[in-house]
Amino acid sequence: MTCKLTEGVLVLLSLCSILPSSSYLKTSCPQSSHFVHIERSKFSTQSADKTVQAVKMEGNSNIVPSIVVYVTVPNREAGRKLAGSIVKEKLAACVNIVPGLESVYLWEGKINSDPEEMLIIKTRQSLLEALTEHVKANHEYDVPEVIALPITGGSPQYLEWLKNSTRD
Repeated sequence: MTCKLTEGVLVLLSLCSILPSSSYLKTSCPQSSHFVHIERSKFSTQSADKTVQAVKMEGNSNIVPSIVVYVTVPNREAGRKLAGSIVKEKLAACVNIVPGLESVYLWEGKINSDPEEMLIIKTRQSLLEALTEHVKANHEYDVPEVIALPITGGSPQYLEWLKNSTRD
């Protein structure tokens, strides 16, 4: 499958499941729900020829297999504490805290709805097990959400920074 890159960048849509819908998100690949087109004018004055490059992870020796991990937390304080400990331990290069989520879930036979925040964690694939154990040991939920998605491409400079900012 190919998608035409126009005046913006193709962005992994996995984040769109946690972001509020807005008029500036437009699908550029109708045959795929994995990418969206974001209008360049909404985010920068950068010309279209300087957009994010696709990178084959296995073909670049400066880049290691990397993942994005989603972890929900009950509030901002818990999110900041957990995010800080993850970065301090070099289990991730960066953690974004996304406020304003509402989670609907089944727990102990009952449907619940609670406000939460989402941690979006960028790390090496090889650190997933250690990251999962760290989250379980430092999270107040009995069964914390830890869901990993592969990073299949992106800015070579960012992915190299991710590698250099995490432990081996």
